[in-house]
Amino acid sequence: MDLTHRPRRLRQDRIRELVSETSLEPTDFIAPVFVDATTDSRIPIESMPGHERVPLEESVARVEEVLETGVEAVMLFGIPTEKDAEGTRAWADDGVIQEATRRITTETDAYVLTDVCLCEYTDHGHCGTLETGIREGDCGHASLTVDNDATLESLERIAVSHAEAGADMVAPSGMMDGMVAALRGALDREGFTEIPVMSYAAKYESAFYGPFRDAADGAPAFGNRRHYQMDPANAREALREVRLDVEQGADVLMVKPALPYLDIVSALRREFDHPIAAYNVSGEYAMLHAAAEKGWLDLEETALESLLSIKRAGADLILTYFAEDVATQL
Repeated sequence: MDLTHRPRRLRQDRIRELVSETSLEPTDFIAPVFVDATTDSRIPIESMPGHERVPLEESVARVEEVLETGVEAVMLFGIPTEKDAEGTRAWADDGVIQEATRRITTETDAYVLTDVCLCEYTDHGHCGTLETGIREGDCGHASLTVDNDATLESLERIAVSHAEAGADMVAPSGMMDGMVAALRGALDREGFTEIPVMSYAAKYESAFYGPFRDAADGAPAFGNRRHYQMDPANAREALREVRLDVEQGADVLMVKPALPYLDIVSALRREFDHPIAAYNVSGEYAMLHAAAEKGWLDLEETALESLLSIKRAGADLILTYFAEDVATQL
């Protein structure tokens, strides 16, 4: 038997780390932060152990907790004081994200990204303006969808309001056609030419979003999002979607969710030179916690392995609820 080639030689202690191909650093992570304008105290998120909605008054303290772990970037999600059909609180000057952004950027060194979407602000829970002629209670819910072009105008207003409040990067997540071009144009017109756009360029209609919708109070009141989020069956379509965002001026390209779509992350890494981000979503986080609580998995080891797999697939940035815990391990 010829054993000239013995890969195990490089798996021994001390050499193993030297030849490791993939590494994680706290600076690879973006930590989600939920700011709730309706509460005066922190509210634990039951389906996402270890995470809370924090009141506006504690938003700075919450971000400082993140920074202490070595993670330098946060993504802000807001729960507004009130909702309406158009989601007007999403771009209000005194809105929850606008107020939180001002405080955090003034009082901390965090790099602040903001979610540009409407699902948390509309009373129907969809990611934009609904098509006319369909009302709650109609039998036409199965055919309900969002009015793409009307929604773009709202997204422009949101992005500009976030930039005015001091956001370092804006991240449109609604999967509207032309959203990157709309935001880039609006930001440039208002003088925010240096604000990057991280597009949720390949966002799938996934079953892994459940806990987030509890956390952000953004579940659809009726219908679903299949008419604007991507079909989980489609991979080639992702390249087309992402290419359009690149042409429209996206600076960073996001894949969401991460673990079930590592093939998409890898394909984008091969196809594009842009930084690739991946969202390790709430369902991916919750299922590891649930298995760990049963004693079936080691939480620290599986979390670390999961994030390594995302980085190995080609992601440069990882938006993850494990950010603080894994950063502390590292």
